[in-house]
Amino acid sequence: MSVIGFDIGNDSCVIAAAKRGGVDVLLNDESKRETPAVVSFGEKQRFLGSAGAAFATANPTSTISQIKRLIGKLYKEVEGDLKLLPFATSEGPRGGILIELQYLKTKWTFTPVEILGMLLKHLKQITEKNLESAVVDCVIGIPSYFTDLQRRMYLDAALIAGLKPLRLIHDGTAIALGYGMYKTDFSESGPTNVMFVDIGHCDTQVTLAAFEPGEMKILSHSFDPNLGGRDFDEVLFHHFAAQFNEKYKIDVKANARASVRLRASCEKVKKVLSANAEAPISIECLIGDTDVRGFITREEFEKLSSKLLDRVIIPCRMALKDADLSVDKISTVELVGSGSRIPAITRYLTMFFEKEPTRTLNASECVARGCALRCAMLSPSLKVRDYKIEDSFPYSIEIPSPKGEFMLFPKGSSFPKVTKMELQCNIPLCLPVAYINERNFPAGMSHLLGSFGIGMSEPSDAEKVDVELSVKLNNHGIVEIDSAKILEDKNNFARNLYARILMDNSRVLNLSISENLEYASTNDELREAKEKEKKLVQQDIKVEDAKDQRNTLESFVYDTRSKLSGAYRSHVKDSEKELITTNLQKTEDWLYEDSDDESEQDYTGRLISLKKLLEPIENRYNEEIAIAKATNSLKICIAKYHSHADSLPDDKKERVKKHCGEAEEWLRNTISQKHSSPKTLLTEINHVINVVESTCESIIRPKHSYPRNEEHVDSKRAREKAAKPLQTCITKYNLLAESLPAKMKEEVKNECREAEKWLVNALSQKGLPLKTLSTNINHNTKIFESNCERIINSKHSYSRKEEHVDSKSARENAAKPLQTCIRKYNLLADSLPADKKEEVKLVCREAEQWLVNAVSRKGLSLKTLSSDINHNVKIVESNCESIISSVSSYSKNEEHVESTIAREKAAKPLQTCIAKYNLLADSLPAEKKEEVKNECREAEQWLVNAVSQKGSSLKTLSYSINQYIKYVESKCENIISSASSLQRHEGPMDSDLRNRTVELDQKDHSMDSENATKALEACIAKYHSLAESLPANIKTKVKGECMRTEEWLVSQNASSPNLYVAYINHVIEGFQRNCESIIRSKASPPRHDGHGDLNEGDQRIVADHTYQPVNSDQTGQPMDMEQTGQPMDTEQTGQPMESDESGPLYNIQSINQSF
Repeated sequence: MSVIGFDIGNDSCVIAAAKRGGVDVLLNDESKRETPAVVSFGEKQRFLGSAGAAFATANPTSTISQIKRLIGKLYKEVEGDLKLLPFATSEGPRGGILIELQYLKTKWTFTPVEILGMLLKHLKQITEKNLESAVVDCVIGIPSYFTDLQRRMYLDAALIAGLKPLRLIHDGTAIALGYGMYKTDFSESGPTNVMFVDIGHCDTQVTLAAFEPGEMKILSHSFDPNLGGRDFDEVLFHHFAAQFNEKYKIDVKANARASVRLRASCEKVKKVLSANAEAPISIECLIGDTDVRGFITREEFEKLSSKLLDRVIIPCRMALKDADLSVDKISTVELVGSGSRIPAITRYLTMFFEKEPTRTLNASECVARGCALRCAMLSPSLKVRDYKIEDSFPYSIEIPSPKGEFMLFPKGSSFPKVTKMELQCNIPLCLPVAYINERNFPAGMSHLLGSFGIGMSEPSDAEKVDVELSVKLNNHGIVEIDSAKILEDKNNFARNLYARILMDNSRVLNLSISENLEYASTNDELREAKEKEKKLVQQDIKVEDAKDQRNTLESFVYDTRSKLSGAYRSHVKDSEKELITTNLQKTEDWLYEDSDDESEQDYTGRLISLKKLLEPIENRYNEEIAIAKATNSLKICIAKYHSHADSLPDDKKERVKKHCGEAEEWLRNTISQKHSSPKTLLTEINHVINVVESTCESIIRPKHSYPRNEEHVDSKRAREKAAKPLQTCITKYNLLAESLPAKMKEEVKNECREAEKWLVNALSQKGLPLKTLSTNINHNTKIFESNCERIINSKHSYSRKEEHVDSKSARENAAKPLQTCIRKYNLLADSLPADKKEEVKLVCREAEQWLVNAVSRKGLSLKTLSSDINHNVKIVESNCESIISSVSSYSKNEEHVESTIAREKAAKPLQTCIAKYNLLADSLPAEKKEEVKNECREAEQWLVNAVSQKGSSLKTLSYSINQYIKYVESKCENIISSASSLQRHEGPMDSDLRNRTVELDQKDHSMDSENATKALEACIAKYHSLAESLPANIKTKVKGECMRTEEWLVSQNASSPNLYVAYINHVIEGFQRNCESIIRSKASPPRHDGHGDLNEGDQRIVADHTYQPVNSDQTGQPMDMEQTGQPMDTEQTGQPMESDESGPLYNIQSINQSF
């Protein structure tokens, strides 16, 4: 989604785009940051922006500029300004302005709205080219002095251009927003007042803003609509026009083209004087053959501009008065605008404010950047930090009446704003709305905004009725009536036509509302403007396509001439060359003399006819190139086998040399003769290449003598090596079967026996290649593993890696994203207006109903369910976002909902920790159980207080929760470690194992307590028997492990079967691992290097039977893992800790993997 800001200036335009990295100003086709606000009409095509500015001097009467001065104005209001413009204008049917010009050999008329629409369409195209995506949403900057009609016409122009402005924002407000968003040093003790003085090309705007951290408020807007950089240009223009008239006897003002050139030169002189004390002016052939020259100093220029400089202070004084502030209350004066670079302006402002203005903002781009920031704040595609904006409306709006005026919106009112009023009147009613005649209102502008018709669908018998009106000053600063209602049960106590502000709950009857805006564009006019713009765009495309085809034809003419005298020279006959050359010359003459009015089809037709003439020559040339390449390939092939033959036995060498010689002889004879058909020759050469390659390869490497990758395919050693993977797998599952219940053990043993039997037969089979044998063994290994795992997993739910695909918990987990989405928008809906709230709630209810049906639906796979749920999440988000996007408080409310969800999410780790220790406490003695329960209750109370605490940031909350988790784990683990022999034998379990135990306790286990006990007893018996065959020291250790485990088993009872099964499984795994570690130490005793450290393999053996308690130190306080950076099973030295001989110690990582 685009996030774009447009600054439509009187002289130039700037486009800014907000992205994740900041705000960028986009470049036009000429790689410039500013695009001229110019539309020029040629004979058959429009030229916009920079292209239009290039035609301003050559075609001034058809080049339209300064359109911002004309938008929303009546002809009589700007008749004086129109005389200074080079293009023709006339008065429209309703008093508006019509621009007249010649285009496509006919007379066309355009309204200023249509011209502005063309300019916006051009800016939109530049934006889409830069961003490579469609652009619709945007924010457009407007002067603060714009009237209701001018604001409406800006929206109409955007509609013609295919844009949807999210907001029309005052230029001064946009500048202040860009200033405040990036300033972080505002005082919290009180507002910081900043004055922004924007001197543009045609106007001066002053904005006074008060800044506080995270917010800004516009205190006042003031302006001079007729004071800008162009007025200083006009001073120079009149000065030099009079000077040239006296010196050269020429009247520049009477010549439109000369006036345009002189004004352009005067603008350059003004810029030179900004940095220099004097500046010359020189124009060649200004009128006829007259060259003119002049000279002016900065001092002389300031004297000529003294009246204009005095006027710069007036808006500043008015802004201070409207805000009721004095000069000493202004902290900073920021000077911006293209016309602000005149040094005298800075000097005058310094004298008035008693401080020098600053220039921290980009004078030409600050408005566009502020517009882009405002668009980012309104767009859901970018996240912008919270920033409160309160704008001010510069005019007072009232309802005029002979009996007295009713003030709707006083000057300086913040907007958007709604005023409710009650009046007693006859229906239907025509309600006028107007600006109050104030000193700052633009001269010549109509004060009347328009009128609103209030009617009803059914006639009323009453003479007068009580009517409640809701009048709104909307986001764009446009007045509209939101609603009109008849209050049926209201007492007629108010006889005055216009009454007080009203808020009551009387029963109402809605009335119809119509707008009567005399000068605004009608729907028919807008539709016609769109059609006209569409036709103009099609004409532009048509002309551009014709130009492209003309350039292609011209390039073809020059390229063909070059080839005929170069690459094609030996392939073209004299008659062909003469014919083609003649046609090329005729085409060239036609291009430069008679082709100006031709269409794309004419150029295409001539290009096709020329290509047909050249086609036979191109074919001959291409065939010769192909033959040359094929000949070279054959020579390379012959040379290759000639060289290869030298290393072959004599008989093979002679045969290869013979074939190469024959091919070489054939090639010499063929090349020396004139061949009738190049295509046939090319085919023959390729055929000879294939024959030589196949024949020589068959001699060098016959099929029966290709070298083998292995010399002894059927060697005994190779076949035994291939059998190892399956033998290892069989041994693994034979051992694993010993710890299983009898039925499962027998099934696994049968699988092992069948695999052994198949392997013996496969190895004894004669004539089977080693490659085939290896493939068969690998395939059967996978089958064998699959069968054994299926047997084990069908009974041991604790060792499954997945639950049933369609289990209830899996389907509930799949439903969580949509549940979270529904909950979010249900919360967000509560902060919306009633109608929007109901729409969002309805979407959420429909989504909930769908989710219930989908989860409960039988036969639907989990994968399909998850896909459907994710799809519906997107639909719910899209529907809700489209409803919410029209509400101005959306961003703020959404952030609140996201904040609530984020805080709840941050609390989950501690909630999980509390649940874990609550469950573990049930298996402890009463005293220890109560201590753990108390710790859990205290943690719960702390968590409730922390989450509900206002003012704390999410980052601070998350950090506090993480620290408290460490504290709870430390306290509870200390209590558990001092409990019964269960906890001592079990060893201090880390949080991962305990979490897994909680999960296992919540699931349906098929292995009961009796089977678990039998499995452990079988495992103990196995290692008792195995210990008899071991050396004395190893035997003693293994027997000790068995005895400790037997004693622990005798002391247990299955009060909680599920948890008991989990502990038994845990003990089995740890017991087997410890015994295996002791046995392995017999074959691989730890080897020390010279420094006393274990080698890598020995470190692994020791680590297998060592373990450090969970992350707590000896004081019982949580250890800060982020500070130490050490894993829990090592000391700070990084070396493994020594084994604890008090009981079985288990490698927790391995146990977790088994779970």
